[in-house]
Amino acid sequence: MARDILITGGAGFIGSNLALEIQRREPGAEIVIVDDFRSGSFPNLEGFRGDLVTAEVGLLDWHRLFGDRPPEMVFHLASITDTTVTDTATQMLANVEGWRRLLAFLAGKSLHLVYASSAAVYGVTSSPQNRVGDPERPANAYGFSKLQMEHLARRFSGENPKIPVAGLRYFNVYGPRESHKKKSASMIGQLACQIRSGKTPRLFVDGSQRRDFVYIADVVDATLAAALAPKGNGVFNVGSGHSRSFNEVISCLNVALGTQAKPDYFPCPYRFFQPHTEADLSATKDAFGYLPRFSLEKGVYAYRESGWLGRDCEQ
Repeated sequence: MARDILITGGAGFIGSNLALEIQRREPGAEIVIVDDFRSGSFPNLEGFRGDLVTAEVGLLDWHRLFGDRPPEMVFHLASITDTTVTDTATQMLANVEGWRRLLAFLAGKSLHLVYASSAAVYGVTSSPQNRVGDPERPANAYGFSKLQMEHLARRFSGENPKIPVAGLRYFNVYGPRESHKKKSASMIGQLACQIRSGKTPRLFVDGSQRRDFVYIADVVDATLAAALAPKGNGVFNVGSGHSRSFNEVISCLNVALGTQAKPDYFPCPYRFFQPHTEADLSATKDAFGYLPRFSLEKGVYAYRESGWLGRDCEQ
């Protein structure tokens, strides 16, 4: 693995898990995290020994920070992660323009580049599976901004063919170090909080909507594999490869928490709510050998064993 590594958004959910795993695997690596703490949390970085730069990606002077020695590996995870932020300008300025500035700094250099996209680019589709190459129809400003990031990355890759650029369409990620996100945390984390707080877990409509829930350890494995793979260039799905209903999530949480919670159903207020997501992983497996290790049951159990499931549940 590279010795000089940059992680934007490294105090956030995925970023902090990634930073700590790299530090565990490569204790000699020099890791720089850039995070403005808009959606990051300092407890996520307990034990982190690298450099932490508190700055907004879109305003940072990258040349001043790195000078003539740019990082060898870049993970761009900084983003507005609240999908209910409906203002397009807010999403675009934070997610797209910050990405544009970072790409301008990285142009012509020698490095590996991985960035976070999202399954939200698929939008509300009737297809039972989401495949890279299917039409993208983002139904909210967040998904639209992620799709624009992919367009920028494609253009950058064409202009810099020696720089591998992997965009990862993360599906519904859950696991330790997400509780600070509150209403933007995974539904698994939010439902666990409701149950552990003695509240009735709440689900839209009848709870039959299905999601590709993917445990954070699998996401970290995929992100690292994308950075190291010789064919890691393009856009790839990162999920479990299976869809599970929200009712099944409640059942798994009841087993993990030793409870018998029954959900309360209410109408969905979001027209962009996706009824079914399921990652087709064939291109991901072919490009960098990604094979998820955690089923929903195994992931929820691992989440509980980590001590983070239902932790810090004040909403």
